[in-house]
Amino acid sequence: METRFISFERTRLAVHVAGRGPLAVLVHGYPLDHRMWLDAMQGSLTEQRTLVAIDLRGHGQSPWCGDTTHGMDLFADDVATVVHTLTDEPVDVVGLSMGGYVAQALWAAHRKLVRSLALVDTRAAGDDDAGKAGRDAAMQTVVTRGRAALVAGMLDKLLAKRPDNARDLMLRARVQTMAESLPVETIVADLRGLRDRPDRTSLLATITVPTLVVVGSEDPISTPAESEQIARSILGARLAVVPGCGHLVPMEDPHAFAQQLGAFWKGLV
Repeated sequence: METRFISFERTRLAVHVAGRGPLAVLVHGYPLDHRMWLDAMQGSLTEQRTLVAIDLRGHGQSPWCGDTTHGMDLFADDVATVVHTLTDEPVDVVGLSMGGYVAQALWAAHRKLVRSLALVDTRAAGDDDAGKAGRDAAMQTVVTRGRAALVAGMLDKLLAKRPDNARDLMLRARVQTMAESLPVETIVADLRGLRDRPDRTSLLATITVPTLVVVGSEDPISTPAESEQIARSILGARLAVVPGCGHLVPMEDPHAFAQQLGAFWKGLV
């Protein structure tokens, strides 16, 4: 895997590249970075696509840029800059959770850049009042009690409950490492952007590119029922429910994820 840096204005983004063929952009969720895609970037998908995993501003190897809010439109503009820098062709866009919100914002503002969409463990609706209050509480938690306290309250929501074994312990460790490596400023800016993101439900009917919707059967955040509704709202969209997974399907069952995404890409004209 090769790491490149793309600089523009006061922003420096790290992008991590592996594979061959047409470009596919991978957009991580919150509070994560490109490392959530590492399993996918070491498997069969690299035979079909050049995979480009972006560290969004303030995440992974991309420094925080001083923004008090990381809006989904801001992230989408960053992704558009990456795409323009790397290719003149439309790309396949894969977004998980917050990355799915970014993918929808990219379609809203830069749809000519999108060849296909894979919306993974994500939602179209905005936060309701309870959701907004939860974001505010999370900001207070991370500032007053630190990242470890924030992560401790998230792990059971992000990952499906499984019998204790070495693999699942390592999975929780990987998520914890990513989340606790984020600057606190990034976490607060992310939470503000997530809290204030627009409702994209009406946007779904405008999506005209091939779309795959993936969700874990045990996902309590973006539920299978909500994902089914997203798939129904997009003409011709495919829905894949991955058994035994929570909110992080590409990490929890990378083989099943690669099978679903690979089959989807293979079917593109």
